[in-house]
Amino acid sequence: MKKQQNKFVGKIKIIGVNPYVSVPGKILKSLFSAAGKVRGKIPVRMKIDGHEFTQTLIKYSGSWRLYLNTPMRKAAGKNTGDVAEFEIAFDPDKRKIVLHPGLRRALKNNQDAREVYDRLSPSVQLEITRYISNL
Repeated sequence: MKKQQNKFVGKIKIIGVNPYVSVPGKILKSLFSAAGKVRGKIPVRMKIDGHEFTQTLIKYSGSWRLYLNTPMRKAAGKNTGDVAEFEIAFDPDKRKIVLHPGLRRALKNNQDAREVYDRLSPSVQLEITRYISNL
């Protein structure tokens, strides 16, 4: 991570089934400034105890949260309730999720599936594509 770093120590909490860490207000202000916005998703590069990841900072239920998926927590050896050192910076790089070749073939070979997929909202298509690509 070569961009300006914002470091903090945080406790990993959980809401529903989603582990997350709260980002301190001073660091949020720095990220908002770098992103040029205070709304919507904020793409970030981050580290958990030195393990680097890309992620998206999201406001949910009135609070900004940095969600920590299973691969992230496993790589860092952390779980809910644990305290970790975090580094976070705005990531200006464009993110593009490429359709997995298996999904592409399946949609090409099954017109009904393609029609259902095409009717989904872009955000749901993205989540399906991301999920399948990460299997």
